[in-house]
Amino acid sequence: MTSVVSVGVFDGLHLGHRVIMDRALARARTHSARCVVVSFDPHPALVLARAFKAVAPLTTHTERRALLGAMGVDHYEVIPFTRELAALEPEAFIDQYLIEPFGMRDLVVGANFALGRGRSGHVARLAEIGLTRGFGFEAVPLLEFEGSPVSSTRIRGLLAEGNVAEAARQLGRRYSITGKVVTGEAIGRTLGCPTANIQLHEEKLLPADGVYAAWGRIDNEATRHPVAMSIGLRPTFGEQARSLEAHLIDWSGELVGRELTIEFESWLRGQEKFPSLDALAAAIQDDVRHIRAQLAATSSHA
Repeated sequence: MTSVVSVGVFDGLHLGHRVIMDRALARARTHSARCVVVSFDPHPALVLARAFKAVAPLTTHTERRALLGAMGVDHYEVIPFTRELAALEPEAFIDQYLIEPFGMRDLVVGANFALGRGRSGHVARLAEIGLTRGFGFEAVPLLEFEGSPVSSTRIRGLLAEGNVAEAARQLGRRYSITGKVVTGEAIGRTLGCPTANIQLHEEKLLPADGVYAAWGRIDNEATRHPVAMSIGLRPTFGEQARSLEAHLIDWSGELVGRELTIEFESWLRGQEKFPSLDALAAAIQDDVRHIRAQLAATSSHA
């Protein structure tokens, strides 16, 4: 079977990426072809020294595979990115990694995409290669949001500010993290607010330190629970290790060993150092009251 292929990093699978996926899926349906998405690991910018350190992803490959599958994409292929791969001429990359394995009949990419040696495979050259190799080609215009293109970099900046609500608007869904609940020090329980300590399954970008209104899903359950979510160093206790602590509001039960997915709704406040445990406990109870009311209002308008 022939395939319609889209190539890119697609970190976040934000609204701009979804426009590209929509075009690829439409072409695939028209020609009764498979829809294939090809991505890379590690991030090309890291291998090519355009980044000084690894950038934590907005979506893991596991999440990308699930999100793409939900959209209707038939296959998600992750190619190891190396300097040798980057040095290939665009024609060689297309022949070896797109036409030969997938029987590519159409290539769909974003308007700013380029591949091959020195990024010489820009959209104009890809269109020319399509004519000689016999595949269709489409470069999808970048999606603009409030005057600027939606991009993974832009969304990272929003999360670094704690602006999870705006990040959600550009992602097309709430930003989320998933991990296993592990045994903690039970400090929250002593303060009258038991928390679940989350250990991420895979490295992922964390929003700015602070307290958030969020939703939580336990394991694969459909029910979501209101959550007071804290990210940070717990300054009142002078800790140096960042912790992820979730309090499921008005819920009781054992969570250790279970999987918990947190979907961030909005920022409440930054991390603070309190003069006493009593002051901290009072602040936590105030946070919970605010978050309970906010999420109840959000749910009623959902």
